Amino acid sequence: MLEYRYHAPVRSLLLSLTLLLAQSGSLLAQEPSFSVLTQVPGNHLPAAELAAVELPSAPLSAVAIPLAGANSASAAPAAAFVPVIEQPKASTPHRFWDHENRILFAATGALAAADFCTTRANLASGGKELNPLTRVFAGSPPALATNFALETAGVVGISYVFHKTVHHRLERLTSFVDIGGSAAAVGYSLAHR
Repeated sequence: MLEYRYHAPVRSLLLSLTLLLAQSGSLLAQEPSFSVLTQVPGNHLPAAELAAVELPSAPLSAVAIPLAGANSASAAPAAAFVPVIEQPKASTPHRFWDHENRILFAATGALAAADFCTTRANLASGGKELNPLTRVFAGSPPALATNFALETAGVVGISYVFHKTVHHRLERLTSFVDIGGSAAAVGYSLAHR
């Protein structure tokens, strides 16, 4: 086996750099924090105007708000750095059996049926099941049909769990992943007849 002389030193160098950056706070640069920076002289507002300052609502942005009564001649003039954090948009609640989920589950079931048909046809003509989990059921068509029916029911069940735990993106993504896997399996089965 080919050994690399510089493999261990490079790994330790990368680890050292990571620790150095973590210690200096560079890796945490995106974390919202309160910090005090020096103020540009003459850049302070009276208290009345300070209340009228409109803050932007950009996510994780920081806006310098000068302290009231800050004197440009003082030894350490400073402005408080106040992060303005926009709350994440709440996903709109929807019913589980909405239009999009019905379409996704119908596509999941249709592709599972197509996968069953192409797999059964390939097995009947002397082919071999490549999926090790499905290979157990490849001996009989009813067992193979049960496998694909349970796969579809599993996708619906996992999507329901994600829906109830308010993970709506994962709820939809579960169907998309299964549709992609079944479409690839059908395409492979049709290409290797």
